[in-house]
Amino acid sequence: MIRLHSLRPRPGSRHRVKRLGCGESSGHGKTSGKGHKGQKARSGGSIRLGFEGGQMPLIRRLPKRGFNNAAFHKDYAVVNLSDLNEFKAGSVVNEESLREAKLIRGNFAGIKILGDGELKHALKIEVDKVSAGAREKIDKAGGTIELRQPAARPTAAADTENGAAEQDAETDSGKATAKKKSSRKASPKSASRAKKPKSKKG
Repeated sequence: MIRLHSLRPRPGSRHRVKRLGCGESSGHGKTSGKGHKGQKARSGGSIRLGFEGGQMPLIRRLPKRGFNNAAFHKDYAVVNLSDLNEFKAGSVVNEESLREAKLIRGNFAGIKILGDGELKHALKIEVDKVSAGAREKIDKAGGTIELRQPAARPTAAADTENGAAEQDAETDSGKATAKKKSSRKASPKSASRAKKPKSKKG
């Protein structure tokens, strides 16, 4: 019978404590299992997880796949107010004029005006974004700002309306075909078969 005083741990679950530095005869004396010198032999000396001695670690060598916000990042062409002094007073500053002046180049999501420098004369500016400081300086110089509107995307309501219109068109076409089929006259053979009376057996 098992009693409290007769309980014992399971065989193999408890091990003898590994005693370090108790002489060479203990089996773990001298270097105590840490080898000779080096970073890992020092007190507190350890290497972080994934470190491979300075070479490119495996986590950086493997390709990265999956969702990444970098795919949705938008790059804007930046133009400072000091660069706009090349244009004459009253001229229109837009993407075409900026490209002709070689102030912007390449592909980008839009144009943004920053407030570095001072604007000497009034200009009509047509861009996508303007910083608060640049807006104040442009208004002070008597210029005007017109922000370009982004391309309108179809909303969910518009999609549902289009889908409903398509369904209505399909139902109307189905009704029309059904009417055409019903308007067809019955063949003379079927009419004659319907008129013949059934013979009664005497």
